[in-house]
Amino acid sequence: MAYLVRCSRVDLISEKEDLVMWGLAIDPNAVWRLARQEFEPPTPTAEQAVIAVATSSINRGELSLLKVRSAGWRPGQDVAGVVVEPAPDGSGPIAGARVVGLAEQGAWSQQVAVHTGRLVELPAEVSVDQAAALPLAGLTALRTLRLGGELLDRRVLITGAGGGVGNLQVQLAVAGGADVTAVSTRADTTALLSELGAAHVVASVDEAEGLFDLIAESVGGDSLAGAVRAIAPGGTIVMLGASSAEPTPLSIYDFIGGHENARIQTYFSYSTPGDIAADLRYLVDLVATGTLVPTIGRIDDWANIEQALAALSDRTTTGKVVLRITR
Repeated sequence: MAYLVRCSRVDLISEKEDLVMWGLAIDPNAVWRLARQEFEPPTPTAEQAVIAVATSSINRGELSLLKVRSAGWRPGQDVAGVVVEPAPDGSGPIAGARVVGLAEQGAWSQQVAVHTGRLVELPAEVSVDQAAALPLAGLTALRTLRLGGELLDRRVLITGAGGGVGNLQVQLAVAGGADVTAVSTRADTTALLSELGAAHVVASVDEAEGLFDLIAESVGGDSLAGAVRAIAPGGTIVMLGASSAEPTPLSIYDFIGGHENARIQTYFSYSTPGDIAADLRYLVDLVATGTLVPTIGRIDDWANIEQALAALSDRTTTGKVVLRITR
């Protein structure tokens, strides 16, 4: 059962280690090819701050990366914690500030260096658990919806709605004034998605009634084919994933007969950086006011990384999996 984290936690502040720190890195001989190893503390560039990591989270794409990255590679992008060493150029938050950010990699560690253009300070109303669930999933949710244009009074369909990105898309679309239909194959997510504001919750795209102005499609295969049948003339399908790993044969003829001039727009988070800090600030402010509530299905100590990865891989949890990085 997923739960919504609404309360703040006690601030977590850590001193910068002088000699070594611990971090998770690829070990081809370990379970999940991942083991805790010792590293030197990060050496920041002029525009990077060093963060003592309180929490991080697991994104589904990282499950695939763990299978293919070489020995020594350090996973983790979402980071929430405390600045222990501000950026040498004077940009960004000061030492002691509670922050959330999007690291290039290595956030599953006790410390990580993050560019200040990818980092924002946390208000007291937002806990580090909530914050860790925001960066990659939140930016993806926000930016994919933007590709569909104005949301007010539009009909929006969101597939994979029970996932970390999907439930944020539902909330952001509802906040934008859209009539939202959520698609989730898991019956245990129906009540949650309705609570988050979805007007309708269905098990497949083909069960959704009517045509939609915007469809956020993250499943692929039959789901994408169904999205083409459900898109309104001139509407937009945003492809942001293919969790089914199934191909989708399409042709121009699939759009004839009620879907003319609809377009398919792809979204790749790594190729559309934009202004990360500004968008993170927007998301954090929504959480602070209660407009956006990250759905967290599991919070675990990083010592239990194997169980946490299995829970996400086996889809036994709804929403985000958050890791607490203990000292």
